[in-house]
Amino acid sequence: MKIAIDARPINWYRGTGIGTYTENLLNSLLNIDQLNKYYLYWSLGNYDSFKKSNSEIIMTSRRHHKFFQEDYFPNHLRKEDIDLFMVPQNGIGLLGEGAKKYVVTIHDLIPYTLPETVGKGYLTKFIKEMPSIIEKSNGILTVSEHSKKDILKFFPVDENKIYVTPLAANSNYTPYPKDACKSYLKETFGIDKNFILYVGGFSTRKNVRGLIDAFKQAKLDNDYILVLPGSVKDEGEKLKDYVKSINMDKKVYFLGYCAEETLATLYSLCSLFVYPSFYEGFGLPVLEAMCCGAPVLCSNLTSIPEVIGDGGMTFNPYSTDEMIMLLENILNNSDVSESLSRYSLERSSNFSWNKTAKLTLDALNNIYESC
Repeated sequence: MKIAIDARPINWYRGTGIGTYTENLLNSLLNIDQLNKYYLYWSLGNYDSFKKSNSEIIMTSRRHHKFFQEDYFPNHLRKEDIDLFMVPQNGIGLLGEGAKKYVVTIHDLIPYTLPETVGKGYLTKFIKEMPSIIEKSNGILTVSEHSKKDILKFFPVDENKIYVTPLAANSNYTPYPKDACKSYLKETFGIDKNFILYVGGFSTRKNVRGLIDAFKQAKLDNDYILVLPGSVKDEGEKLKDYVKSINMDKKVYFLGYCAEETLATLYSLCSLFVYPSFYEGFGLPVLEAMCCGAPVLCSNLTSIPEVIGDGGMTFNPYSTDEMIMLLENILNNSDVSESLSRYSLERSSNFSWNKTAKLTLDALNNIYESC
């Protein structure tokens, strides 16, 4: 097959779930598949590792992205007689012209399920374009069984047209030596106490305020702080104001943006990783934490139980009392915490980008061969 992939998210959305997904999937696909030819629509730099015997980099301009999307891509797809065109960023920008068949990755349908948590501009674009994206696609990839159910709930799609290809964590996420972690966090952030960790952004659907409330009320035997890495803006600023209003600013640390190595350090040293989200298409931070051997406590809703499996404990994120009870049970009992750490590492071994790429390649072959 000749497969064209919109690889622009690798640089456009670097550090986000879609950027991470696109980069790691393409790297693995190019490594495991020597039969097919890949044409990668690229923007900006950092493409050397993607230049392989089975790939061709097609440079585009971000400034003139509409020209490339609406004119250049369709003409190039026709000229090269492309069999499959894959769009990994929820299908946004898919025009349905030029290639023989079209594949999109729909990560979640949050604009449909929780529209109040999505920015107005993106919400309008998503709601407007998604019906035609679904209709034009010959195959749909998604990252969890729950996301597949959401797609079937909102759109009249043959379920055999949807393929579940779970995500994986980057290779940086592995247990780091604890002494080195302690030194780094003390020198960099002044963290010298045991801490509870949350990673995943500050949208209201993430329920970080619920975690802060539970942490404030929990009766813990030792002195803990709550650590919240991530860029603080909009909802994050509101959370900072809330923390001050309840006199918890000495106990809750907002670290700002953290690179992967710093996140892996935090995961490796935390006493407990908590993920209280109301809704996830996958929940990648849960898997990252497990790869680093963190004890994990997370929401029992949407796709998150698929990720955690038997690798940690879950709770109803709408119940503050239940969250408090489990925080106390885990943090006041070292045996429970140590067991959860072992379970995390065991569960994380079920996921890898090579597995994701193999499932994706199987899906692409099936879509190409279908009527």
